[in-house]
Amino acid sequence: MEKYSVLMSVYTNEKSAFLKESIDSMLRQTAFPDQFVLVKDGPLTTELEAVINDYCEKYPGLFTIIELPENKGLGVALNEGLKVCRNELVARMDSDDISLSDRCEKELRIFEKNPELSIVSGHIGEFSNDPKKIVSVRDVPEKMEEIKRRMRTRSAFNHPAVMYRKSQVEINGGYGTQKRKQDHDLFSRMINHGCLAYNIQEIILLFRAGEDNLKRRKSWDNCKNYMIVQWGIFRRHECSLWDFLFVIMAQMFFSLAPIFVIDYLTKTMLRKSVK
Repeated sequence: MEKYSVLMSVYTNEKSAFLKESIDSMLRQTAFPDQFVLVKDGPLTTELEAVINDYCEKYPGLFTIIELPENKGLGVALNEGLKVCRNELVARMDSDDISLSDRCEKELRIFEKNPELSIVSGHIGEFSNDPKKIVSVRDVPEKMEEIKRRMRTRSAFNHPAVMYRKSQVEINGGYGTQKRKQDHDLFSRMINHGCLAYNIQEIILLFRAGEDNLKRRKSWDNCKNYMIVQWGIFRRHECSLWDFLFVIMAQMFFSLAPIFVIDYLTKTMLRKSVK
């Protein structure tokens, strides 16, 4: 089975307990990573530094640490980390999520079976406090026709669960400098330049989703960045005028609507509920 690198970014507002859970989930993979690239996106708290130092001591040679002098945002941090990934296949991982133990093995087997693929992801299960209690599923389309269709207005991939080819990410310009939605911008460029992709039709990662997450998603900063990214997609002729206007209207509504309305619409229209 092909070797792969893990790519993670962490910044000062993360909780050390969540970071530990996230790293542990990648170190428990049935297909163990060959390299773990961790980017410090600006100065970190003493607690976060202690967690990182502990893993570096326990796993000598596994971790590659990149330190940015100030917080630059996820896109810039991931671009810097990608430069030092020594493997062609790279597994993205966020610093507060939990990968299921066979996530990477399943993705590697998909790449092994279909070497022409550039992106592989899958469904994620969302939870509030207890990872054992999944409240909703963020599903993603399986076939290329469906993936291309969804990419016109929103990402067809769950970014925290993505494994991709480093060379194809770099050829297509890497992540943008936007504070939000960098993945949607990158994957739109990749798909519209002929990259092939597949989404595993089962949950491969657990994602923390609570009121704080909803507040971040409906913030004006998040909605504005979504519209900026979608404008770039429209200018590159990767979506129609109607697609662009739909996103603009949806994000304006999203930023103004009460949080309970957003919560209801997310659970009924954008997610699959778990009974």
